[in-house]
Amino acid sequence: MPKSGLLPELTPKRREAMIGYLFILPTYIGFAVFILWPIIEATRISFMEFSIIGKSEYIGLENYAKILTDMRLRTSYLNTIVFTVFAVSFNAGIGLILAVLLNRRLPFLIRNLYRSIFFFPVLIAHTYIAVIWRFLYQQDTGVINYYLGLLGIDAIPWLSSAAWAMPAIIIMDVWKNTGFAMLVFLAGLQSIPATYYEAAQLDGANERQIFFKITIPMLSPTIFFILVIFMIGALQVFDSIIVLTAGGPGDATRSVVLYIYEQAFQKFDMGYASAVSMTLFAIILILTSLQFYISQRWVYYDE
Repeated sequence: MPKSGLLPELTPKRREAMIGYLFILPTYIGFAVFILWPIIEATRISFMEFSIIGKSEYIGLENYAKILTDMRLRTSYLNTIVFTVFAVSFNAGIGLILAVLLNRRLPFLIRNLYRSIFFFPVLIAHTYIAVIWRFLYQQDTGVINYYLGLLGIDAIPWLSSAAWAMPAIIIMDVWKNTGFAMLVFLAGLQSIPATYYEAAQLDGANERQIFFKITIPMLSPTIFFILVIFMIGALQVFDSIIVLTAGGPGDATRSVVLYIYEQAFQKFDMGYASAVSMTLFAIILILTSLQFYISQRWVYYDE
């Protein structure tokens, strides 16, 4: 006899689907509250002369028009692009080299010791590392210049020179994040079937041919993942710069996110800061979409 009630009895398939939706519901709520809603609000505020305590006024595209003539913002974007290109290239390149070296047959203890050493900086917050490296970079008392002096090299003004400040930030970022790239590449290398290498060796392929004809193509999805993740992170660089140089000397290391922070919380120009943040959001979205489009030509997926 059918059960009575306001709702019909759920079939096992629908019940399973409903349970699945309930499990992912917190993720959707978190996305809506902490990502989607702030994007909508930032978009709205970008068209306003926004005041936290006073009355806000709709001004149309004035904030976006101001972006076109803001030379400091252009400098900030140039600094961010330079940082992104070098940080992503070095992190991915050195991480790949370390992963290939550690993927060789090594004693278990040595292999895991090196993995732990290279990965350890990833576990520490950027701010703490930046504080430590600020002492290391001191021109007169820093450890780095001390050892350079032992080699007969004059002390380098790492953080006070416009020529050296950005390389100093890139070096610290590579030291911090290479371990993550190494670990991801190592996982990708270990997922490549050994039969491919055995077949190549039987055909007489040397190590260089095996690396470029087998390892790199099979590792291309991992390379693509690393490039996307590191590019998005580099374009949003903030904490290491504000601790090491605060954007100086001058505007030599001022990033876009740091510039947004200054406009919003030092000059309290929330509308203009929101407009700049929307341009950065659009650039990240376009570059990421472009990477996905280009990846169809070089990323190999083993079906």
